[in-house]
Amino acid sequence: MARASNPGGTTAMWVRDHLGRLWRDEDFADWYPRDGRPGLSPAQLATVCVLQFLLGLSDRQAAEAVRCRIDFKYAPAMELDDPGFHHSVLADFRDRLTEDGRADRLLDLSLARLKEAGLVRERTTQRTDSTHVLAAVRDLTRLELVTEAVRAALEELAGIAPHLLTGLVDEEWGRRYGRPVRLGKNPTRPKTRILATGNDAARLIGHLGQHGPERLSGPRVQALRQIMVQNYYRDGAGRLRWRTAEDGGLPPSAVAVVSPYDPTARYAPRTCHPLERVRRTSHRDL
Repeated sequence: MARASNPGGTTAMWVRDHLGRLWRDEDFADWYPRDGRPGLSPAQLATVCVLQFLLGLSDRQAAEAVRCRIDFKYAPAMELDDPGFHHSVLADFRDRLTEDGRADRLLDLSLARLKEAGLVRERTTQRTDSTHVLAAVRDLTRLELVTEAVRAALEELAGIAPHLLTGLVDEEWGRRYGRPVRLGKNPTRPKTRILATGNDAARLIGHLGQHGPERLSGPRVQALRQIMVQNYYRDGAGRLRWRTAEDGGLPPSAVAVVSPYDPTARYAPRTCHPLERVRRTSHRDL
């Protein structure tokens, strides 16, 4: 069925055809407790994470592809009637990957099997320092980052407290934040977009604060607050202003949040230790 619907093949099909079973569930035996109910196949999750990276998909998009796309079921050898999994499973899998040097061990194992398959020449040197990068973050412009942070916070609230969005989210907000953001390097009316998005974010944060401080504790809402602080400030008249290096100051890349989905990710030199804790930007300005 995968061949019939995709005669020319897809990236997901290429991964299965050329790599086969690159990982086995036995390779992940020490990642999970031995008791409890049966879980998902970690080898299949690893394959989905590779496809997610190759195709630039979010967790939600990757989980949806596993449920709906035949080539995505073909790649990790899943049955056609497999219902897939919740998108949060991918984040949990990546968290496990960062523990106890597992990323290095998994890469070494993958390289060994790639050599066995003849896809890596024996005399070449494989670099493993890139495994210390714990997040693959799309290169967002600052305006895209703020817009995506608002969308992520709205998604989080829609899942846990949708009643809080009543009277706040309207059709215009649906057009702005109803899909993943990609504005490009030269969006139309950038100053208008910057001001509108900032005011929307400030309104959302203020609205949640009126319902109690606990409503501001969600991870994506917290990320939005940090992203707002590093990109906006209020002038003496209380008006929201866009930060520049000369006007308001910008945080250094080592502490700036670059993704609302992974607030610990940073743009930093490769020599930095992967688990180095960085100082969080204060959100007292909002």
